[in-house]
Amino acid sequence: MLLDALPDRQGLDRLWAILPAARLVGGCVRDLLAGLVVNDLDMATPEPPEMVQAALQAQGIKVVPTGLAHGTVTAVIDRRPYEITTLRRDDRTDGRHAVVSWTQDWREDAARRDFTINAMSLDRSGEIHDFFGGRDDLAAHRVRFVGDPARRIAEDALRIFRFFRFDARFGTTRPDRGALDAIIAASSLVDALSAERVASELLRILAGPRAVHAVTSMADAGVLVRRLPAAHLHMDRFRRLLDCDPPADGTLRLGALCDAPDLGSILRLSGAQNARLTAMRLSNVLMPGADDDDLRRACARTDLEALLDRTWLAQADELARPDAGWSDLRARLVALPRPVFPLSGRDAVKAGATPGPGVGQALRKVEAWWIEAGCRPDRAGCLRQLDVVLAASPD
Repeated sequence: MLLDALPDRQGLDRLWAILPAARLVGGCVRDLLAGLVVNDLDMATPEPPEMVQAALQAQGIKVVPTGLAHGTVTAVIDRRPYEITTLRRDDRTDGRHAVVSWTQDWREDAARRDFTINAMSLDRSGEIHDFFGGRDDLAAHRVRFVGDPARRIAEDALRIFRFFRFDARFGTTRPDRGALDAIIAASSLVDALSAERVASELLRILAGPRAVHAVTSMADAGVLVRRLPAAHLHMDRFRRLLDCDPPADGTLRLGALCDAPDLGSILRLSGAQNARLTAMRLSNVLMPGADDDDLRRACARTDLEALLDRTWLAQADELARPDAGWSDLRARLVALPRPVFPLSGRDAVKAGATPGPGVGQALRKVEAWWIEAGCRPDRAGCLRQLDVVLAASPD
């Protein structure tokens, strides 16, 4: 039985004992059928959320009301979350948000989902309920919208990006024509999406499988340039980076695809993500063949993540041929102990520096000397250089 593929069913069986009409829904059913590892178990049930919450709590299960307005509660069993949502229909949508009401009709609930492969459900007996041909589409590596693609997109324009993400993961080299036609016709709808939602989907696309296929399809459909500035898009560089087999890191891949200086603002990225994009665009890059002194100098000035990012982008820029030493360079960077400047302000004061700005100035001069020497001088050598710096400084 399909359910036997789950590594741990104790929590699920406990929920089914309380909510026997509930079913597994969405991505977990799809992934079970595809033979993939299932991480999140989402369920749907005909009972309204208040009844679900009360029934679970009566059996001593912790319940978090994560989305009561949309019929969702989260049961926590042995620290594992199970999201349980009441069957629902969309009464009104505006392309971003939906007003819903409850239903007991499983087909009606499935009809509001995005793609056929995400609209299947699985009951406690192991029977799959598939109203729209999702199982056949999954076997055929075909990603199709449920029902009318234009209507599904009008309900939530983020489904445009989700289509490209799922097509890259489960589709083939030819996306569904009906879906593409609807996306091209409705591409302007992505303009109204929040930058945060777009960024979340885009980073998942870039970090996912067949990212070049997905990005190329988005570009061909006119979607990419609606949210990223065309003058700063570098499709060839992005393809070359992926040819280098980089890590599945959406931020790194975004940096290769688009070098707009205000990209962080355009996508409302976090401060850390924005800082990383800025750092990877700087030009001081280590090249294969750099000696250990060069590596230590670089590591003393720049954090490791930025150095590694720059090597990936440099490899994409410089090479259309095999590795040529880049992997070895990155391995050396990772293995290299981080150089730590051995002096502090207390050392400068003890050596005779007047407390105040002069302490920092003296230390910066010694640190620059230490870095130039490949970060090799030890504490004693740095103290001697500190004496030299202080002796040369005006009183």
